Amino acid sequence: MLTAPKLDYALLAPILIILGAALIGVLVEAFAKQAWRARLQLVIALGAIVVSFNQLVWVRNDGSSIAAVTSVSIDGAGMFLQGAILIFAFLGILVIADQDNFVPQASALPGSTEEAAAIQAGKQQTEVFPLTLFAVAGMMLFPVATDFITLFVALEVLSLPLYLMAGLSRRRRLLSQEAALKYFLLGAYSSAFFLFGAALLYGYSGTISLNGLTDAIRGSGGNDVFLLLGITFLSVGLLFKVGAVPFHSWTPDVYQGAPTPITGFMAAATKAAAFGATLRIFYLGFDAAQTSWKPIIAVISVITMIVGSIAAISQRDMKRMLAYSSIAHAGFILTAVVSLNKNALSASLFYLFAYGVATIGAFAIITMVRDSAGEVSDVNRWIGLGKKSPLVASVFSLFLLSFAGIPLTSGFVGKFSIFSAAYESGNIYLVVFGVLSSAIAVFFYLRVILMLFFADATNDSISVVIPSVLTRVSISICAIFTILLGIAPSLLFDIAQNFAYFLR
Repeated sequence: MLTAPKLDYALLAPILIILGAALIGVLVEAFAKQAWRARLQLVIALGAIVVSFNQLVWVRNDGSSIAAVTSVSIDGAGMFLQGAILIFAFLGILVIADQDNFVPQASALPGSTEEAAAIQAGKQQTEVFPLTLFAVAGMMLFPVATDFITLFVALEVLSLPLYLMAGLSRRRRLLSQEAALKYFLLGAYSSAFFLFGAALLYGYSGTISLNGLTDAIRGSGGNDVFLLLGITFLSVGLLFKVGAVPFHSWTPDVYQGAPTPITGFMAAATKAAAFGATLRIFYLGFDAAQTSWKPIIAVISVITMIVGSIAAISQRDMKRMLAYSSIAHAGFILTAVVSLNKNALSASLFYLFAYGVATIGAFAIITMVRDSAGEVSDVNRWIGLGKKSPLVASVFSLFLLSFAGIPLTSGFVGKFSIFSAAYESGNIYLVVFGVLSSAIAVFFYLRVILMLFFADATNDSISVVIPSVLTRVSISICAIFTILLGIAPSLLFDIAQNFAYFLR
């Protein structure tokens, strides 16, 4: 006889608050006057994130446990990632609030009279706020889900709004729409792989829960063809979301074409959610069959590091360069999946947070560099920017140095800790390839910094616009986190150590 799952709404409240605010945002779009929508949506979005984070802190202080029986596990790693995603969402929405980056009417054809009329009327694409909240809700559910149905639902809830928002860029409309279409089509394929893998694993184990899968593997030796095929197909869906090679082709196109504030939010929050789910699945569901998948994930990790670092060298667009940098970082974090121990888990939690805040800050800086036609992301157009706007160039350089893993930045601590965990687990070859890839990455980061400060400015008239107060707040917070976690990493690293566990 089937019994209804026991729901603890207090433990699920952080997710439910975000979902509720997203639904309220939809009602605001339907009933509020156009002149009020932008401010109302901003207040609702930021307020919901603050309340949700406060509830998450209360849940932590009250003690962790299992919610919704086997569907959701509110444990240390899950709560850490939920908190990180909420912080990324808060910082991202501060930049998104600058509506100048979004098309005034998404349904209008690029260059049409309808689009011109929307611009003339001063329309704003305020639907982006509830869409962002829906994505955040899916991201918060994804790393705490413990069965394949909940994982798939969370994956779709976080993905569908991002497909839409990728096509809302105000400038280079066709490039933005192309990026959205590519993201949707490839995302649909990856979701199909994920679902097919889940079906095969259900056929193998007779259960949809990660714990039940582990028990089934231990009882049968883990050599069943259904098991191996299921792990393969499910991994393809996960590796697509984290942007690992060879499932990375969407990343540079989407990062370049999407509105830059969405790119920053997506790069930080989606990676945290996807890696959270990946770590949980491999640590809890696939650990009993690790001899089957560890060598393959290790090879993918190495290839991802190398391809991301080398491909970034040849990029002439700042957003595409950061996209390939993101791919390389995915390879670094995959070493934690292979290491399969507590230190690797805590290191990956720290790394995801450090990378996320630097990423949002870097893309926020890109929104400020413009010419008469709008935002400029061509690397050659940035030459000499340090002489025109030394403060902006310095802050952008700080984020690049963090990506490179230079000491006294949060990126250095993240890389050092994750490579240390790999070394302790005996994966010395991953450390060697990781260090080599990092050395390659230093080259293109330093090349950009030298172009900013030590090359003569071009004749192209670019300028740094004065951003909104909210964008400045977001960049300032990201810079403070990047410096503070590099100088005093124990402030976050101790928290990551305490939260580095999964409940079975």
